Amino acid sequence: MRHRELAVTGAYAFDPDVFRDERGDFASPYQERAFVAAVGRPLFPVAQASRNVSRRGVVRGIHYTLTPPGTAKYVYCAGGRVLDLVVDLRVGSPTFARWDQVELTAGNGRAVYFPPGVGHAFVALEDDTVVSYLLSAEYRAENELTLSVFDEEIGLRLPAGPPAILSERDRTARTLGEAAAAGLLPEYTS
Repeated sequence: MRHRELAVTGAYAFDPDVFRDERGDFASPYQERAFVAAVGRPLFPVAQASRNVSRRGVVRGIHYTLTPPGTAKYVYCAGGRVLDLVVDLRVGSPTFARWDQVELTAGNGRAVYFPPGVGHAFVALEDDTVVSYLLSAEYRAENELTLSVFDEEIGLRLPAGPPAILSERDRTARTLGEAAAAGLLPEYTS
């Protein structure tokens, strides 16, 4: 398994070997040895595994959690294709407000690690795209926050395609500046 650090401090992309034959393919999107080599410690204890299914054009995020307690994520695409976006929302981070993108597909088995305080968004590039998550904490609605994917201060570049399909929560999300003014951004801890 290969890994690379993303433009956001502490976030990594992992590329497993994919073994193909006449039956299909096999990959291991998470491998502890590779994770430890990249991050310097084992993956968090998994408190919850989740998944969603999205049609082409669905945009989810930018989602993050109150920190503390914070939630780390390990994300991969189990079906279809998605443009995954990593956004540093941690005040004081050397990469604050910087973002990176990674294309995840069922065929490449690629995964992304998000440390606590880092925002997550994605755009489904195909119908029936399945995104799977390992989470360090159970979902708690009162800890879940969202920022606008259209915030010009962050400057995400969403791919061309059909009009974006967003939830009401994501459509009316705060900007980075509004979240900062409200004291809703996490603090960076090295």
